[in-house]
Amino acid sequence: MAKAKTNYTCSDCGAISSKWTGQCTSCQQWNTMVESVVEAPGVNRLSNQQFKSLAQTAPVLSLADIEAVDVPRFGTGIEEFDRVLGGGLVAGGVVLIGGDPGIGKSTLLLQALANISQLKSTLYVSGEESGAQIALRARRLGVEAASLKLQAEIQLEKILGTLESLKPEVAVIDSIQTVYSDALSSAPGSVAQVRECAAQLTRMAKQTGVTIILVGHVTKEGALAGPRVLEHIVDTVLYFEGDTQSSFRLVRAIKNRFGAVNELGVFAMTEKGLKGVSNPSALFLSQHGTQVPGACVMVTQEGTRPLLVEIQALVDSSHLPNARRLSVGLEQNRLAMLLAVLHRHAGIAAFDQDVFINAVGGVKISEPAADLAVLLAINSSMRNKPLPRGLVVFGEVGLAGEIRPAPRGQERLREAAKLGFSIAMIPKSNVPKHPIEGMTIVAVERIDEAFNRLRELD
Repeated sequence: MAKAKTNYTCSDCGAISSKWTGQCTSCQQWNTMVESVVEAPGVNRLSNQQFKSLAQTAPVLSLADIEAVDVPRFGTGIEEFDRVLGGGLVAGGVVLIGGDPGIGKSTLLLQALANISQLKSTLYVSGEESGAQIALRARRLGVEAASLKLQAEIQLEKILGTLESLKPEVAVIDSIQTVYSDALSSAPGSVAQVRECAAQLTRMAKQTGVTIILVGHVTKEGALAGPRVLEHIVDTVLYFEGDTQSSFRLVRAIKNRFGAVNELGVFAMTEKGLKGVSNPSALFLSQHGTQVPGACVMVTQEGTRPLLVEIQALVDSSHLPNARRLSVGLEQNRLAMLLAVLHRHAGIAAFDQDVFINAVGGVKISEPAADLAVLLAINSSMRNKPLPRGLVVFGEVGLAGEIRPAPRGQERLREAAKLGFSIAMIPKSNVPKHPIEGMTIVAVERIDEAFNRLRELD
């Protein structure tokens, strides 16, 4: 029997090579080449029905002649989930949700489908659990899902047949890595199988208008497993974040064709499943009885939602030749840059000090508006003196020592005032045109000016 011919496909960019290489020659990523079986030429893998285009051929129109209408949405019954989705699900949309094992993906989707099934026809396709296991989970969560249809199946052709016969309005595929097509000889979860199954399910969603939610596995680095083209095919990509040892979960939108990206939904894991958190800022603020050195509160913007997060800094004398720089929740390279700015433009040296930075609550802050809060927290820890009570800050710090404005400054200030903060140190360009009741604005342009104004507040 002839040996099956194989090649190697990059899981990130999809490039194909006849031999294994440690680094992909196309996208330059390491250890992404995965072996797959080459399909025999001339095999018609798709039926004529599946070869139909996504829509009927339309005439070529100018952009001005096309009527722009808002995409109708329907809610899932879970407010935080709807926020991340941009207001709800869209008919014909494909959503991909990934996260670590046990973080709550199946729990959240079972709760959402139970709510939707009261008004619309739904289907839950499980490739990892039996129907009895899902029924036990539903009973444990106490969800009312009498009209929810369930199918335990991993063969793509049977799933497509069920979708065509039942014609549900919302379907969940849990998970895409377990689904396989008989037209391919490779194993489930391989690059070819994941790409082909996702493409056919997406084609079915666009043709019939069914909303499909795909559950995806993640690698040990936290990225979605399988080819990167999987994220390009779907309309929305959601990531579960948070520690499985903690009761809080964060769902972040990485891609959304129907809404804003970087939207954040905050959930608490309870005995009855995931519950939305109405005031997420309370999770990211430590409850100190008195003001403590090294703690500074900032306002970060996650999509359309402003959140108050406490930045903690600990500066201690180093007993090693090279001082340690450790950052949790913020970019570590940016911390090294900020320490250099602190020395050059404020005259505060930390070359012989270990510096540790932490964002409370496990949230990850990627925007540069956290720079000013980091520097004030470091300075507070070095002086062993707490910052003034009721102080909130935000602002980006440049290499020249200037403090640059942050987007949506008005919304940040209003959120801080609503939670009782009375002093705001912000970039001069973010000063509101009209005063905010109960809040004193301290506008600064440079980092040395910020420290001088801080001494005046003490």
